[in-house]
Amino acid sequence: MGFWSIIKEDFEQPKNQDPAFNSRVELFFNYPGVWAIVNYRFAHLLYEKNFKRLARIISGFSQIITGVDLHPEAKIGRRVFLDHANGIVIGQTTVIEDDVLIYQGVTLGATSLERNIKRHPTIKSGVIIGSGAKILGDITIGENAKIGSNAVVVKDVGAGLTAVGIPAYIVEHNKKKEKSRAIDELCENKLDKLESELLELKKKIKKTK
Repeated sequence: MGFWSIIKEDFEQPKNQDPAFNSRVELFFNYPGVWAIVNYRFAHLLYEKNFKRLARIISGFSQIITGVDLHPEAKIGRRVFLDHANGIVIGQTTVIEDDVLIYQGVTLGATSLERNIKRHPTIKSGVIIGSGAKILGDITIGENAKIGSNAVVVKDVGAGLTAVGIPAYIVEHNKKKEKSRAIDELCENKLDKLESELLELKKKIKKTK
């Protein structure tokens, strides 16, 4: 697919992925994540052609305008949507494949200061990363995996799995559930578990009286 076709596809993502989207006018005022990706496309093109200083200048201006710190050397696929976007950090050697959804405050960062090595994560196709999550180091998040809000991930997450917590751990995976582009089910599972634990605790307290 050509460069301009990819840009056009980027502008379609709010309509395709955000239920709150009402009008194309909103693209100019309410979707900084879209502009961060579009600005990145130009900066990345220049970076690849060895106009690195100009690429960094563009990414710097983009950060000021959108609140997204996105290095022009990072590799980002098609239909990547940064929802709300503010505070997202995507490091230099990050690889993001197609159809990835990233919420505000996410960091795709490094754990090493060495140069000329891959220091940042690889995010496979179809991944959803909840707000405030930190994915650190040269690790891989498998296809269609989900990362819960505020999770700190420092190890690989397999395809189709869900990771939550600090440090992140894998929650029970129910294969019977239909594929979802939301992370609300994580909260529901936690509430159910918490409710059952509270009932058990009440029973134990009654027995001690």
